[in-house]
Amino acid sequence: MKTRDARTLSPDAQEDLRIKAVKAVLDDRKKVEVADLFGVTRQAVGKWTETYRKGGKRALRAKKRGRPKGNGALLPWQAAQIVRALEDRCPEQLKLPFYLWTREAVAELIKRRFNIELSIWTVGRYLARWGFTPQIPVRRAYEQDPEEVQRWLEEEYPAIRQQAKREKAIIHWGDEMGLRSDHTVGRSYGRRGHTPVIPGTGKRFRCNMISTITNQGKLYFMIFKNKFTTIIFLAFLKRLLRQVNRKVFLIIDKHSVHMSGNAQAWLKKNSHRIKVFFLPSYSPELNPDEVLNQDVKSNALGRHRPHTQAEMIFNLHGYLRSRQRQPRVVRRYFEKENVRYAAV
Repeated sequence: MKTRDARTLSPDAQEDLRIKAVKAVLDDRKKVEVADLFGVTRQAVGKWTETYRKGGKRALRAKKRGRPKGNGALLPWQAAQIVRALEDRCPEQLKLPFYLWTREAVAELIKRRFNIELSIWTVGRYLARWGFTPQIPVRRAYEQDPEEVQRWLEEEYPAIRQQAKREKAIIHWGDEMGLRSDHTVGRSYGRRGHTPVIPGTGKRFRCNMISTITNQGKLYFMIFKNKFTTIIFLAFLKRLLRQVNRKVFLIIDKHSVHMSGNAQAWLKKNSHRIKVFFLPSYSPELNPDEVLNQDVKSNALGRHRPHTQAEMIFNLHGYLRSRQRQPRVVRRYFEKENVRYAAV
């Protein structure tokens, strides 16, 4: 028998055909025989049978034809609601099963709010029209206090800047970070389906770095092997004051070492040379020295796998020395959006 295209039948006729064909298969008739009996392909009979086994008789029912409810388009007021949600909320806050705003997440939000089903391609076109682009998000701690951050940007840092000007001090931004031998960033070309393998030692070793930078392009650093302690912190500050012939206003985070009793006592004793100010809690994105940290991780360590700790420290020294000779590059750290306020 010549096969026919079941798609030309009405939805009810399609449903009846599927149910009868599956029933025949369940009655132990061969799929080829059933296909010949109903004038369809064997593949269609196999697909219907598999659909029935996964979802039962309900899965064989006729589906509504045509565009989804809402004609697959958002009205202006609906689009405005979605845009506000994307700008003001994360998917988790709206009880969506997503961590980031992807096209799938936006499509799910639209479906929940307005019962309109859109393809990810249509959602992508909407996002482009609304001015949204895929970006690497900035990680921000739940514990961060937005009011404290706002106060820092509008009141506290401008006051520090004015005080530094009056006292002819230079503002340094400081931070510490740990570096591991197995840190890797970037991508490597390879044939499709074959992930590139990067050979390297199975041993893991690390070192630590403390640094300060200024918006004038100055960079000071110290690399050390042991744990970051008050002794290390004060050793770096003493070295910094030997290298800088002006009073230092140092802006750092609220690390326990920075706020230790011994550190505070030393700072009080040397208040004529150095004064420390603390960033808002859980706000590393406000510190320009974090940009240096990322630069070092990405370019001094991530792209050059060291074989020993000595080699790692040697590479880091060389890279940081070269950055010290490139003040324009250091000044560019302050051009990043979150730390642009510190450029003046």
